[in-house]
Amino acid sequence: MGRSLSGDERLPEGKRLTGAQPAAYGITDMPVMMSLLPALVFIPRFYSADLGVPLATVGSVLLVTRLIDVFTDPLMGYVSDRTRWRLGRRRPWLLLATPVLMVSIYQLYFPPTGVGAGHMLLWMSGVSLGMTMLLIPYYAWGAELSDDYQERSRITGWRAAFGALGQLLAQLVPAIALACCAIGGTSEVLRLVGITILVTMPLAVLCTTTFTAEPRLPVRAAQPLLPGLKLMFRNRAFLRLVAAFFLGFVGLNITTPLYLFFVADVLGAEAQSIYMLSCFFVATIAGVPFWVWLGGRIGKHNAYIAAYCLIACAHPFYLLLEEGDFWWMLPITVVTGLAAGGFSQTLPNSMKADVVEADRLESGEARAAMFFSAWSFAQKSAASLGGVIALWALAWWGFDAGPQAENGERELLGLRVLFSTLPSVFFVAGALLVWRFPIDAARQAEIRAALDSREGAPEGAR
Repeated sequence: MGRSLSGDERLPEGKRLTGAQPAAYGITDMPVMMSLLPALVFIPRFYSADLGVPLATVGSVLLVTRLIDVFTDPLMGYVSDRTRWRLGRRRPWLLLATPVLMVSIYQLYFPPTGVGAGHMLLWMSGVSLGMTMLLIPYYAWGAELSDDYQERSRITGWRAAFGALGQLLAQLVPAIALACCAIGGTSEVLRLVGITILVTMPLAVLCTTTFTAEPRLPVRAAQPLLPGLKLMFRNRAFLRLVAAFFLGFVGLNITTPLYLFFVADVLGAEAQSIYMLSCFFVATIAGVPFWVWLGGRIGKHNAYIAAYCLIACAHPFYLLLEEGDFWWMLPITVVTGLAAGGFSQTLPNSMKADVVEADRLESGEARAAMFFSAWSFAQKSAASLGGVIALWALAWWGFDAGPQAENGERELLGLRVLFSTLPSVFFVAGALLVWRFPIDAARQAEIRAALDSREGAPEGAR
């Protein structure tokens, strides 16, 4: 895989990363995404149906955990950009975040008997804090690995593929247990996935921190936090991009906590739900190289719009499904999975690196983590808001998620509409915001040339 790296180092000559560096960098997203999916899909149903926490309370817990991020996300971005440790700016935070995440995940996935909403709130907050410590430096690191417009899509494509693989493994592990050992149900899925995360997370973080270079970037004296934030929020390209991503992620996360309810209560196939999710993530992985290629041919923002339009058109077809139609769900799931390979991570994260570079030209600072802190907060807020919208609306509609629940046609219709149709409104809105995005390949080349002129010709990718 290559020699180990420590501290701030120059990256190899040329614009493309050498050897297995893109894979070494991207692999940490595998356990991260493996842990996030159950938190959004299985935990709401587990804590409501198995532990008796009211559905609206579960939605409120998801919302309250985001309040912590209002403070921790920008603070983490500010601190990471100014970290000057021997191991670098980004690498140490991944190593510090890993034990925080492992303890919180264990408590959340393996709760003691008799716990309720308080336990869920405490350890959901712990997971959120650990994710802040890890993801903001990690994603900022990726934005700094290359100065090439298309190479950035390759880097984020590797990361997105590993993330989708992690989400796939979160389905395959319990799927194999169900097929081979007849072990199934929401609580068993959480236990099996939790064990897998606790094993893979330290190994993946060790691989990334050992075999990925961390570049030195020439910057002037750092601005104070508040003036720096004001400058960031005057960046119109960033505001458009983060708003578009936020809307799309809200739409996606409306479906996430509703998925098990839809499969269990509309299709009558809860035990088989992991198979369909596995198909979704296989399609997502397969779609990543296509979206990287398409972004190079028609521009990343145009490919981003295409991904949004594809999922917006496909999602309403879920409304046609009824009890017994589980495998009729497959073609819709494959199309939405292919679209997710582009719009959920690969393209917006690559575009985000271009936006950060434009800020570097204006501010003179390498402030990737500050931008990624705002992005992280938007992403986690969208995930929580999508879940809140879904669960509150489902409760308002009269749907009962309790162990002895009996829902009629009216309640099931509400579930079907919320799952199938409402997300497309957000997908279309996100696509409209990306229309005529101001940074394309030509504009990025101009920004790069101006930076090289001011900072001196680069010694390879920074």
